[in-house]
Formats: sequence, C-alpha cells, structure tokens
Amino acid sequence: MTVAFIRHTLTAILLTATAATAVADDSGAYRFLDIPSSAHTYGLGGINISALDAGLPSVEQNPALLGPEYRQEIALGYMRYIAGANFASAMFANRADYRSAYAIGVRYFGYGSMPRTDIDGTTDGTFSPKDIAVSAIYSRDITDCLRGGATLKWIYSSYDIYTAMAVAVDLGINYYDPDRDLSLSAAVVNLGGQVKRFNERYERVPVDVRLGWTQSFPGLPIRFSITAWNLTRWHLPYYDAGNGTVAQQPEIKQSFASDLFRHLVFAADFIPSDRFNLGIGYNYKVRTDMAAYSRNLLSGFSIGAGFNASGWGVSVAFAQPHRSATTLMLNLSLSLSQIIN
Repeated sequence: MTVAFIRHTLTAILLTATAATAVADDSGAYRFLDIPSSAHTYGLGGINISALDAGLPSVEQNPALLGPEYRQEIALGYMRYIAGANFASAMFANRADYRSAYAIGVRYFGYGSMPRTDIDGTTDGTFSPKDIAVSAIYSRDITDCLRGGATLKWIYSSYDIYTAMAVAVDLGINYYDPDRDLSLSAAVVNLGGQVKRFNERYERVPVDVRLGWTQSFPGLPIRFSITAWNLTRWHLPYYDAGNGTVAQQPEIKQSFASDLFRHLVFAADFIPSDRFNLGIGYNYKVRTDMAAYSRNLLSGFSIGAGFNASGWGVSVAFAQPHRSATTLMLNLSLSLSQIIN
C-alpha cells in the first residue's frame, strides 16, 4: 500500500508538472511570489526547496518542508527591498499529529508612496501599491523518508483604484535519507488563476516547476544545494546592457549555457553546530536580469547567517542585486512549546 501511494504521489507531481509546462506563464504579474520570506533561503540564493533546516518561513517555497517537528512555532520576517520597498511576513505552525503538521501565514509587500500621474503627465496626489498573500499549509509524512505537502494561497493586489485577487495552490514532495544527509525535493507552485481582474485584462499567476538537491559529505560541515527553477520553459533570453554608450545599445542574449545557468541556483551552507549556520548562494538569473553596463561584483550573490538558542532563533541575509539596490532580510522565530515548558 505504501509503495502504491508513493507511486501515485510521484505520478501526480509529474502530471501536474506536465500540465504546468503546457500553460507556462510569460507575463510579469504576481512575480512578488518568487521573493522568499525566509532569510536563510534568501542567503542561499533566494530559491531553495530542499534545505530542511532553513526555518519555518522556508515552507512557503515547498510545503513538504513543513513537519511535526514544528510545535507551536511563530516566525516573523522583515525585508528592506529595492527602491525603498518594505516586506513583512508572519507565520504560525504546529503539529497535527505525529505524522502531520499545519501552518498559516501572511506576507505583505509594500512598495512605498508613488505619485498619481495621468496620461497627460498631471500629478494628483500619491498612492501606495501593495500585495498581500495569505497561506494555509498542510503536510504529512508518507513514509519515514518521504513527505508531501500542499499550500492554498489567497493573493490580493491593490494599485491605486485598481484591485485584483487570485487563488493558487503549491504542491511539494521531499525525500530525505538521514544516513547520507541527502534531501531531494520537487514542487509545482502557483497553480491557479485570477478570480478578480485589475481591469479587462486577465493575468496569469507565475506557474513554476522546481527541483532541489541538498546534501552534505562525510567530514565536511557544509551542505551543498542546487535548485532548478523556471522549468516551465527552457529559453530564458535576457538583455545585455553593453558598455552604456550610444554606439552599443542593449541587445538580447541567449545561448545554451546561459539558458542552463539561468535555471540553476547554487548554494553552500556552513553548519558547524546545531546553533549556527552561515550560507552563501549564487543566482545567475538575478545577475543577468539586474546587470548594468557598470558591472556589480556582488550581483547574483547573497549571504546569510543564523543563530538558534533554546526556544528562539534569529537569521539575517544580505544581497546587492544591483549597484543602487542593497537588500536586507531579518527573521525572528519563537518556539512557544519550548518557552512555556
């Protein structure tokens, strides 16, 4: 029965991934859903679905990372993002029984104050655009090594007088071998669509298929990760900014190598003890998307660190995707079951 259940679960993931590929999204709507709420994950390149110890906020990227090990845990997050944008998150998780767990969370994306300008260039006050995502997550251990999970998301956007709502589902699965400290994950995220449009135009949510590998090796206190994302389409062209002169205008670049590496995020997590971690990640897609003619050595790289004590923990991550944009994320976690007891 267990083998059959595993086979059916994996088949469902593959069929869903095939369907997601068939409706691959080329629009730029709801891209804020790709921004992590976990500082640990942000330090590992911003996308990671297989790091089991990345903290409670990491389950936003893969519901199969949630488990009964989370007992009455609260996680709060804040991020100072590009161009003065401020993001905040909160999540609560608890075990349902010895094999399952649930969580609820909310993420807020505020983009600051902007001038309200009409088509003639006349300014009439300001407005503050925002996005909100509310999540309900459930996971269950299928076997001692295999776990599956699902997330239901309600998404709300408000841009001046225009509002929109969408509903989406994430499906994830994780396999963990403790003898080899090997974690393998697959996730299909943002399956769904709009239930209320901004205007007359329908915008798709960014459906994506992701695969993740995380593993340490004997004698090394380091876990390595490779995450493949944007798998709903292979070709990912980008603009090369050139040297900034009139003679060399930006041009579209695409090759097999660039397509391959724009699908991959590389990370290494130094974990000398259960209480401390130091991670670094490299996201080539971020580097090429944010590239300017004046090169930025740090673009695409991110770094994070975390400290855990009895009942609480703190994590921080830093990245500079663009020369004029420094981002900082902070997480605070509290285990009410440990504090109370």
